[in-house]
Amino acid sequence: MVYFWIYLAVINVFAFVMYGIDKRKAKEGAWRVRESVLLLLAAAGGSVGALFGMLVFHHKTKKAPFKVRIAIILVLQVIAVGAWLYLRNPALESPLIRKDGATLAERFATPEGFVRAEAPAGSMTAFLRGYAMEPHGSRVKRYDGRTKSGKTAVAVFSMHLGTENLQQCADSVMRMYAEYLRASGREDEIAFHFVSGFLCDWPTYRSGKRVTVDGNDVQWYDGAAESGSDETFESYLELVFNYASTLSMWEESAEVPLAEVQVGDIFLRAGSPGHVVMVVDVCEKDGRKAFLLAQGSMPAQQFHVIRNDAHADDPWYYVDEITYPFETPEYTFDRGSFRRPVYLTVGSQGEDEK
Repeated sequence: MVYFWIYLAVINVFAFVMYGIDKRKAKEGAWRVRESVLLLLAAAGGSVGALFGMLVFHHKTKKAPFKVRIAIILVLQVIAVGAWLYLRNPALESPLIRKDGATLAERFATPEGFVRAEAPAGSMTAFLRGYAMEPHGSRVKRYDGRTKSGKTAVAVFSMHLGTENLQQCADSVMRMYAEYLRASGREDEIAFHFVSGFLCDWPTYRSGKRVTVDGNDVQWYDGAAESGSDETFESYLELVFNYASTLSMWEESAEVPLAEVQVGDIFLRAGSPGHVVMVVDVCEKDGRKAFLLAQGSMPAQQFHVIRNDAHADDPWYYVDEITYPFETPEYTFDRGSFRRPVYLTVGSQGEDEK
């Protein structure tokens, strides 16, 4: 970035000087700078210097075709630079982001002096830190293939999305928990409540049971052969996404002190619509904790790590800097919104990570 602005400064000064030299040569009747060279200097990024050279030295100002060419070049370059400044995401230039990092932990360095909390093998923390990421600079894609506008994301998870408008904010969090349990050999614990209160668990769905929904009346019935395939798993999650939301997530979570933050915790506002962001990594320095946040949103879109507007060059959020109402790039959370889901215990009596 710095080199780009240095280049623009140098090329514009050089163009300005060359227009002055050519004007002097014209007065002296000496060998001139070719007009094509003067235009090339403008096209190479020196259009502002060229224009000022024309005005200051009163050079080429009576040649209409030349003036038109310079004007066109200047307008096109202003539009190009303006579009680039609008589309670029300064947060992506953070020194804490490793552009070649393939996983979450490889992509994000910790702030100076901070170290990542220990992640036992098989833990959700280890699972998330090893989660594959899209290439650096990838834009967030929506379910319909279109690109999300805005500059909220600093990294995008390589998470399955689907082609329906289903996997939104709460759904992305539920998918992450479900994927973790399935990948760690604990798939019998996968279970989520519908807003109606009905517990839709993966083991029952995997056995071939399906559900009928009539308002708040939900019943299992025999509807398919037993299958634990990826296709069946996706079908199960789509069912959950249709009938669960931030409202059911609120009932499946409990408020915890922010000082006890751990991977998998959430900031949640239940409603229709509500919103939720998830803690995907934690680090610490002398008792001071920092964490990364990720979200899905409406319409259905890729799960992504969000920037921290309090620090333009640092995506980590610091516990001692959090005040309420707590503002994230796209949502504001009130006191009491920091919660811990019970998804690691709702389907069985297994214990959550401590």
